[in-house]
This record gives sequence, C-alpha cells and structure tokens, in this order.
Amino acid sequence: LLFTVRENDYIWSTFPIYTSVSFYITRNILVDKPNDQSSRWSSESNYPPQYLILKLERPSVVQSITFGKYEKTHVCNLKKFKVFGGMNEENMTDLLSSGLKNDYNKETFTLKHKIDEQMFPCRFIKIGKSVIVFLLFFFFSVSISDSFCFSTLVSIKLPCWLTACFLLPFGKRLKKTNLARLLRWEERWQLTLLFSFSFQTDGLFNQYISQQEYKPRWGQIIPKSTKGDGEDSRPGMRGGHQMVIDVQTETVYLFGGWDGTQDLADFWAYSVKENQWTCISRDTEKENGPTARSCHKMCIDIQRRQIYTLGRYLDSSVRNSKSLKSDFYRYDIDTNTWMLLSEDTATDGGPKLVFDHQMCMDSEKHMIYTFGGRILTCNGSVDDSRASEPQFSGLFAFDCQCRTWKLLREDSCNAGPEDVQSRIGHCMLFHSKNRCLYMFGGQRSKTYLNDFFSCDVDSDHVDIISDGTKKDSGMVPMTGFTQRATIDPELNEIHVLSGLSKDKEKREENVRNSFWIYDIVRNSWSCVYKNDQAAKENLNKSLQEEEPCPRFAHQLVYDELHKVHYLFGGNPGKPCSPKMRLDDFWSLKLCRPSKEYLLRHCKYLIRKHRFEEKAQTDPLSALKYLQNDLFATVDHSDPEETKEVSGDGFSDVDHVYAQRTQLFDTLVNFFPDNMTPPKGNLVELITL
Repeated sequence: LLFTVRENDYIWSTFPIYTSVSFYITRNILVDKPNDQSSRWSSESNYPPQYLILKLERPSVVQSITFGKYEKTHVCNLKKFKVFGGMNEENMTDLLSSGLKNDYNKETFTLKHKIDEQMFPCRFIKIGKSVIVFLLFFFFSVSISDSFCFSTLVSIKLPCWLTACFLLPFGKRLKKTNLARLLRWEERWQLTLLFSFSFQTDGLFNQYISQQEYKPRWGQIIPKSTKGDGEDSRPGMRGGHQMVIDVQTETVYLFGGWDGTQDLADFWAYSVKENQWTCISRDTEKENGPTARSCHKMCIDIQRRQIYTLGRYLDSSVRNSKSLKSDFYRYDIDTNTWMLLSEDTATDGGPKLVFDHQMCMDSEKHMIYTFGGRILTCNGSVDDSRASEPQFSGLFAFDCQCRTWKLLREDSCNAGPEDVQSRIGHCMLFHSKNRCLYMFGGQRSKTYLNDFFSCDVDSDHVDIISDGTKKDSGMVPMTGFTQRATIDPELNEIHVLSGLSKDKEKREENVRNSFWIYDIVRNSWSCVYKNDQAAKENLNKSLQEEEPCPRFAHQLVYDELHKVHYLFGGNPGKPCSPKMRLDDFWSLKLCRPSKEYLLRHCKYLIRKHRFEEKAQTDPLSALKYLQNDLFATVDHSDPEETKEVSGDGFSDVDHVYAQRTQLFDTLVNFFPDNMTPPKGNLVELITL
C-alpha cells in the first residue's frame, strides 16, 4: 500500500496505479487542498479501462462519497463516473452512476448500501470512468464500522439457540424479545394478543404491506344522470383533454379536448361522493376563459383552490403571428372565475406556444414547473417531414405570487449529467416531500426516449436514475407507447399506465394495457398487470367491460389520499374509425392486504395455536374456546382457514415448543426487518 490516512475516524488506503502521471500520484486525493492544482491524481492514458481502487482498513457499510475540487473550474472534472464496492476486487456491486458539475464546490453523493432493505459491507471501493483523462482532486467517504457485521452475526445466532432451547447463555438478550418469550416458554396468550393490537397502531405492518404485490381492481363508473338532460349531463367523447383532481373535496375537473372534428371548450366537475358530473361552463371563452383547445396542460393548487392551464395544439392552416401567442389562464374554484395571467408567456420570459408538454404544481412554494413540448411555428405542419427541424421547449419555473418566469434548463442535445433533452409525450411528476421532479419517457423527433431522471428544484441538481441504455428484459415500461403517470409521495411510488402507441406504424394487432409501479426508495420497477387485448376479444362482452381498452390521448388522475385513479376518454386508435373518441369513465384501486386484515390474521394464528394446545389437555375448555374466541377470527370465506381449525395438536412438550417457535417465525414476517432476525441460517454454513 502506498499511503494511509485517517479521515473522520475511518482509515483508507490506495492501491498503486501504474498509469498515474509521476507527479500526480494517487495519495494526493487523500488530502483536501483546493488551492493547490498539483494536489490531484491523474491517469497517464486516455484509453479504458481507467479506475482507482481504495481499500478500507476494515469492512464497513459505505453510505456516501464526497469529491473535492480545485478552487476554479477545471476541464478535467469528472463529467461521468461510476462507483463500485464489495468485499473483494472480483465481485463488486454497482453503487453509483453520476457526474460532477464543473465548478469549485465539493459534491456529496449517496451510495447504494442496502439490498432488499439489508445493509451490506464493502472492503474495496472502485471509482472509474471510460473516456478522457481520469482526474481526482480529493475524496473521502462516510461509512459504518464492522460492528454492523458483528451485530448481524449475533442476530443470526440468537434464533438458532432459541430454536434449540439453549436459553441460558442469552438471558439478558432474551429480555428484549418480548414476543418470543411470551409465545415460546410462557403461556401468556392474552398478553401476546395485546402485543398484536399494538403492532397495528404503531404502524409495524407498514413495511410488510409495502412489499406485497398490488392487485388492480378496475371499475367502470356510471354517473348519475340529471333528469331530462340525457347525454348532456356528462362530458362527451373526446381525446387530448385535461383533468386534475382536488383530493380534499374528491372532485375531478375536466376541460377541453378534441371530439374527432373540433376542439372543445367545455368545463366539467365530477363529484366522487355524489357520483355526478356538473357542467361548470359550456364555453369558457364566453366567460373570459381560454378558447377551445386540445393537447394543453393543467395543474391544480389544492391549498389555494386554483387551476392553471397552458398551451394548446393549432393546425398549421390557422397558425399566424397572432394565433401563435401562448396565453396563460388561472381558474378560481371558490369564485368560479377565470383570469388571464398572460397573453403571451414568451414575451414574459416563459415558454413559447407548445403542445404535449408537462406541467406540475409546487403548492408549498407556490411555483409551477413546465418541461418539454413541441414549439408551434408557422413553418408548415408539424407532421411534414420536409419542414425545418422541430423545436422543443426547455424547463421553466413560474412564480405564481410574483407572476414571473425563469428558464431553468434550455433544450440540450448533449448527454451531460446536468443536461436534459426536451421531448413530447413524456411524463413529469413532482414529489412534494423530497421536492424533486421526476421525468421519463417521451419522444424527440422520431426517437423514442427511455431515460429516467430527477431534478431537485431547490438545489437545481439533476440525477440520472437511468440513461435508458440498459436492456432490462421487459422489467421497465416499454417505449413508444402512450404513458400516463401519477405519484404518491406518501408511499414513494410512481404509477405508470402504458397504453396504445400514437404511431400508426408501431400499433400491433396484439395491443395491451400494462400498469407499472416504480419504487423510489428501492429504485425498482414492477409490473402490476398486462392485459392482452387480442385474447380478450375472444371472451364475452361482460368480461370485456371489466377494464378499459388500450388507448392514447386519454387522461389519468390520482387521489393520493384515498388511493384511487380515475381515467376518462381517449382515442382507441381504430383504423376503420379514425374520428372515433371515447367517453368511458373508470376507477382503479391498487389493493394490498390491509392493516385490519393482518391484525385479524395474527389474532387467528395465535388463537388457533392456543386452541390446538388446549385440545390436547382440556377438550371441553378447547371446545368453548373454539366457539367463543377462535370462531370470531376465522375468515369463513377462506376454505383453507376453515380447514386449518380442525388440525391436530401436539401433546409432547418438545413439539409444543417447536409449534410455538413456528408461530413466532410466522408472525415476525409481518414486522420490519430491524425488529426481526436476519433471514440467514447458520446451519446452512455446515459442509457435509
């Protein structure tokens, strides 16, 4: 080893790298000297592979990494890099893919340090990149010492001794495992039941519930009709419309769209509680509101009860200098009035007239963010391939209080860590808790994009979650299909409904809906369901009506308080009926086991085992217990539970203890990992 240094009580050392420039040696990165340009390590070669390996004095859980920089901007600052870690050099885990800003500020990055919610240690850290000269000024890391490994070892050993009844060596430790003590060697069943009640109220079921697969439950909504109004009592067929939802009042607002022949200017509100549509306005233009439009965007400020709308699509035949102005409106729900905020946002420092963009509201800071969209020009139709190159709008922020626009990111064709490519048909969502915008998918010219990135609106930092180059074998939503996305900040989940492609050449006979969920914490996608439409056409009509058909130009909103999605309208893409639009209305609930279900199930398991023990020693008491206590917790619609109640018990003391141990092992599956033994088993380490 060349050199060791103690940084924040953690000892690091570097391996000798033969490609180092003679006076830019590796140990330079262990000292923070931002005013000394020579205090850095630089590789001698431009050819890959280029990397630096650091060896820790002891195994640690490495949580973050910090890069220092020269006091001035430097051309060799790492634009892209990757960090790997592991217990040996041959087997390392990908911990981070990111890049540095070309400035003089230190940058700290969080490293992946958990797999399946379990922390893992590293002994080696590898930093590498593939192009240009590799240069580092200063580096340090924050980690957890190997006491974590020792604690995990003890936690694995403890249940092994408990199972074998070796209790004496762990007397003090066992005092903390109340549930195990109550169940395994003390017959205190009522107190155990009290424990199970507290599990629900303390939120200890939350982790288990979050790890269960969702089961989608679609339901077609048939709203009440106002007497005498007929079909006019609800919105008609359309696509390219916009919807927002007020989760406090459970009200869905719908505005505009295209019915196949013309743009619409009607404005509707749907009350979930009353199951009824109300027409707020047949023509908003007559009430000082926006003109008829489609492919626009809306967002809602729930705190102030205001709705904003921006953008629209115009046919090339009606485009001129006057019609291409980007008007910007706000609707006040309480006063039922529209206000024109800007006749042309481009002249106010905002975006030009765009369509197929995205817009999000930050109610806390009273800000609106818009990103992407195709800029409309007078240079012919947007569908004319011979026209000039399409223009796309960048990332803008609008201060609702000051009524001022700010350009945060211009459209960029570069692929740098802080660059974003504008696009159309993409998804953008705002996470109100971590204050990040999440953007993914979309189309740029004829290229379908599959990247996924976030932007911290407070620090203006872009984090590339996925550059879209990895082949994930169908484990991510497919590109080229219309995607509608929602976000649940409480659950840290992004929901994506993938439907029909707008591109006629990409439409297949076997089209299908698919619903995906992205777990922000675990950085993982999961597919809730896929619907094979071709197969469904062979079924009867009643089954076809169980869920919506694939489509595009539809709208999807999400009630994060009541955990319900709402979908309306769209274009089914029928070649034989190109003007056909839909007016069906659907709700979608993603179902998991509830806390109440788990509490009942825990009570059932505990009482079932209690009954089995009683049956061996006091049959009459067991019968009374079955009729009064166990019967109340059985799910009689579940044939398995009903059958289990008649199972045989054990009279042998050792078998009773084993039975209680099995019950304990079953119950702990419902609780957080930090309260349960690790999944490892020392017996599996024995070589036979």
